Amino acid sequence: MAPEAQNVQIDGRRLRITNLDKVVYPETGTTKGEIIAYYTAIAPHILPLLDGRPVTRKRWVEGVGTADAPADAFFTKQLEPGAPSWIPRQEIQHSDGPKAYPLVEDVPTLVWLAQVAAIELHVPQWRFDTDGLPGTPDRLVLDLDPGPGVGLAQCAEVARIARALLTDIGLVPVPVTSGSKGIHLYAALPGQQTSDEISSVVKEIARLIETEHPDLATSTMAKAARGGKVFLDWSQNNGKKTTISPYSLRGRAQPWVAAPRTWEELDDPDLAQLDFASVLERAESGLDPLEPLRTEHPPERPRRVEAKSEQAPADTTATRQASARHRPRISAAPSASTPGSPASVSPMLAENGTPAIARGLSSPSWVEVKWDGIRAIGTWADGRMLLHARSGTDITARYPELTADGAPFLPVADAIIDGEIVAFDAHGRPSFSMLQNRMHLTRPREIEREVVRTPIVYMVFDLLRLDGHDLSSMPLSQRRTLLEDVISDLDAPVQVPPVFDDLDAALAASDEFGLEGVVVKDPASRYRPGQRSPSWLKLKHTRMQEVVIVGIRPGKGDREGTFGSLLLAVPDEGRLRYVGRVGTGFTDRMLRDLLARLATLRVESAPLDGVPALDASDALWVEPELVGEVEFANWTPDGVLRHSRWRGLRPDKTPAEVVVEA
Repeated sequence: MAPEAQNVQIDGRRLRITNLDKVVYPETGTTKGEIIAYYTAIAPHILPLLDGRPVTRKRWVEGVGTADAPADAFFTKQLEPGAPSWIPRQEIQHSDGPKAYPLVEDVPTLVWLAQVAAIELHVPQWRFDTDGLPGTPDRLVLDLDPGPGVGLAQCAEVARIARALLTDIGLVPVPVTSGSKGIHLYAALPGQQTSDEISSVVKEIARLIETEHPDLATSTMAKAARGGKVFLDWSQNNGKKTTISPYSLRGRAQPWVAAPRTWEELDDPDLAQLDFASVLERAESGLDPLEPLRTEHPPERPRRVEAKSEQAPADTTATRQASARHRPRISAAPSASTPGSPASVSPMLAENGTPAIARGLSSPSWVEVKWDGIRAIGTWADGRMLLHARSGTDITARYPELTADGAPFLPVADAIIDGEIVAFDAHGRPSFSMLQNRMHLTRPREIEREVVRTPIVYMVFDLLRLDGHDLSSMPLSQRRTLLEDVISDLDAPVQVPPVFDDLDAALAASDEFGLEGVVVKDPASRYRPGQRSPSWLKLKHTRMQEVVIVGIRPGKGDREGTFGSLLLAVPDEGRLRYVGRVGTGFTDRMLRDLLARLATLRVESAPLDGVPALDASDALWVEPELVGEVEFANWTPDGVLRHSRWRGLRPDKTPAEVVVEA
């Protein structure tokens, strides 16, 4: 019997749809109709990411199968014979001749692809240019692929390390749980480097992570080297390779999606892949973690194009390998920019240092607080302030208290200043978590609300240009004097933070007040835009805390049979206070040994109050007898450990001896 078919009209296009009730995901009963409905609903989010890119599809004609018996699939590059003529296409030359790829620009095309069982949509990191030729990449990707014995929590830990490196070179990385096993990190690019050059940069980042964290990650392609580690796959930046598009479904046993996530979500030790229903709910709520990747005014590209026979970007440009001391840099500014224009300024960056090295920079020391905020270059001209993030992104509209009419007025004709936008908690401490309420907002009404709820201060610490004069070659001490003269009569929210001359005292004070650390600078240093200089050194604090184990959450995926995370507490006024979970830092042996020890301590009910419902939902409780130690970044405002990592048991300590470290 022929499959039941129906003809439908979608945005003026006529399509023939069959078998809407066909089960594509047997384990969940998800049908073709539900897949079509998903791609239709998610279109506003996925189409801008596919726009202008050749789309390679992975098809499951008979459904995806089950985890125990996955069905066969096949990749297809060339647009299928019989495809509607209204689907635009673009040819790319291959060794066996040209292939016409579809350009997915509208909902009807998405629906047609779902109709022919093209579940996964894969794209390169470049778009076609106005001549229909492959352009330079407008984004990079780092694929964090877990090896045997590794779960998403360890991928998230490596993602945070990679985030710091990418941020240091002026990029804004966004995490995407891949819908399969791992995490993808994306970052928007200015489109000035070739695929070969970007591959070289990402490869060097992968090598730096591997060198600094050999127990966590590897950049080695050999599968035999991946056990217990996260494989850092940098190769997907090659111009001839593709990656699953964010918001695409995956052909796994479950209808998981390559789902954009927030960095806060990656802090969850029980981080898991998201299915299409969850992703739709997030999208409908207005959550858009990919905002930094989206282009408000994408370059004009051909819509319905004639056949072109050009290869994907060839890897012919000679590449440079950056050393560990001078990390790879991606220029965010066109070389033809006007000197002093916002787009031509990338902030000078500090290297990691130690107190011993920092003491050699100058005598006495020049020490500044390391603010836990976001770097911002302020350009003052024509009576108005413009703000640009380290990546070059215009963030002017997000901080109207600095940029709108009535904002602080600088008493000079023009100036470029460097500083950090900071939000402070009720105790006067910088709070990056509070700042995140504002840093990605774009809607005026939301921004207006958060200006009141989350006030900020622009901590400015350098002056690059003044009244038409470039000051970058001037010593820092002189630039600072001029900066103080310019800012002296301004009211908050613009401040010049103090400089300290006693490194040890500054370190001790920053630790006492729970700050991230300090930056030590050579007062004779010139300003080197976009460069990481040993003339500026950042010194961070590493925090340790002893904790009492009060429960476990069962493991999932690769952790099934052990545990996913430990629930932790500390004594507080004679009672236990819950301080969060830890899910990283465990070796396979630790997992087995801890599970065996905790099994003998099982109890029916929680040994403490105040555990959030989500954490307690599937918890297995234990007697609070075992003490361990974790490394962590800082405390959240509600007293939970942030970015904790397991260090080991402390058999020499009892729960009564555990104290909250000052």
